[in-house]
Amino acid sequence: MDTMPTPSDAAPTVPADRPALPPAVLWDMDGTLIDTEPFWIAAETELVEAHGGVWTHEDGLQLVGSAMTVSAGILRSRGVDLPDDEIAAFLNTRVAAGVAAGVPWQPGAERLLKELKAAGVPMALVTSSFRVLAEPFARVAPYFDVVVAGDDVSRPKPDPEPYLRAAAALGVDVARCVALEDSRSGIASAVASGARVVAVEVMQPVTPRPGLSRVASLEDLTLDDLARIACGDELEPGPAV
Repeated sequence: MDTMPTPSDAAPTVPADRPALPPAVLWDMDGTLIDTEPFWIAAETELVEAHGGVWTHEDGLQLVGSAMTVSAGILRSRGVDLPDDEIAAFLNTRVAAGVAAGVPWQPGAERLLKELKAAGVPMALVTSSFRVLAEPFARVAPYFDVVVAGDDVSRPKPDPEPYLRAAAALGVDVARCVALEDSRSGIASAVASGARVVAVEVMQPVTPRPGLSRVASLEDLTLDDLARIACGDELEPGPAV
């Protein structure tokens, strides 16, 4: 005998007038989904000061979203006398320890991931962080069909390669996908790939541009919004309250 689905396993109700959801959603990790930037800045400060230099919070903000090779070069210019791999290992170890203490979700992030998963939308994690950080996060956040990490690509963000690779791995047209980013470097990468881009203004202000949606927080974003963005609409942050 057939039974009715319980509320927990019933398919989500879709409004009749909602445009189609995108064929895939492509997510940045650091800053967008999880609040790891304070961990990165603390690790950079510790490393520079251990080599006799000075590193400020503003210095750290300038590295948000940067590829590890770029960050390593800037840290060396501040006195860190180490090769790229040792700088990467130090930073990754410190940040991994911070995340291991508990996933620091950004407001609204896990709710939106769960809703997209329930709606059957494929998702990719597209991050400048190396796999040593991306894979543990993807294990505890089992929403992603594909992971593209910073050490998987030859041309990291702001080059479009990471987003193009993610869309290809999912078998979808990147121009029909919605990508979510928080940093200038990541936004540039996603825009250059041809995806429809949502900029989350977390730690860096985002300059308005045609075709770019902006939100102050993932709490402000719904499945209806993502469907509208996939169809070409743009979102702007609401007024401050």
